[in-house]
Amino acid sequence: MQRRTKIAASGVALLLAGGAVAGSTAASATGGHREAAALTGTAKLYRSAGDDITFTFDAHLAAGDSADPMKATGTFSFSHYRGDWGAWAKAEVDCLVTGGNVAVVSGVITDSDLPGAEGKRVGVTVHDLGRRDRLGYSWATAGSPAQMPRDLPKCVSSAPFEKVRKGTGDFTVAPWRPQL
Repeated sequence: MQRRTKIAASGVALLLAGGAVAGSTAASATGGHREAAALTGTAKLYRSAGDDITFTFDAHLAAGDSADPMKATGTFSFSHYRGDWGAWAKAEVDCLVTGGNVAVVSGVITDSDLPGAEGKRVGVTVHDLGRRDRLGYSWATAGSPAQMPRDLPKCVSSAPFEKVRKGTGDFTVAPWRPQL
């Protein structure tokens, strides 16, 4: 074999081996199913007023011919406490769209101690910047999730204007790559 052919064959073998490892890692992380996109992790937000705000995500979109963002599954939860005041909520994911290191997820609140929140759709945007992530949410101008309209479209949120508090966790966005 000529030198160029050997180098090319070695490069192809390395690419194939790397793809097999990456594919098996993605598949093992989801119990044998390859993911098209994901948003995972837990972190607290930074607020100078001393608020304790935590978000947790476990949202996934399985790979497939369609990889339809409206077929995303999983849950996300959030809580906000300050002194004697506060509330928490858990939502069932109904949409997940990612692009690069940004994700928008929405879901319907299935459980909460905030009166009027159950049954409302809320959306959250996450910008995965390593340990300096940012986050935004659909109720930013509404005041609370309970004040959201019931007809909010899926995968709608706000710009990621909040910052994650240093050393309190991390969010991970696995970007969606549509089949073209």
